[in-house]
Amino acid sequence: MRPDELRPEDADAVRAAGVSDKALDDAIAVCALFNMIVRLADSFGWDVPPPERTAARAPAMLAGGYSFAAMRAR
Repeated sequence: MRPDELRPEDADAVRAAGVSDKALDDAIAVCALFNMIVRLADSFGWDVPPPERTAARAPAMLAGGYSFAAMRAR
C-alpha cells in the first residue's frame, strides 16, 4: 500500500487489532524518519558498511548506545 492510499479506516483496523494510539504514532514516526534517512543516504551516496566493519563496531555500540553523545565520548 502506498502512503497516499491510507485512509482513516486503516488506522481503525490497526486499533481494532489492539494497537494503541501511542504505538501507532510511534510507528508513523519511525516510517517517516526511515524514509527521510534513506532519501538522504541515496542523495549523499552513503553505503551500508560491510559486515566485518559493523561487527567490529557492534560491541561499542551495544555498550554505549547509539546516541550522538555516546558516540562522541568514544
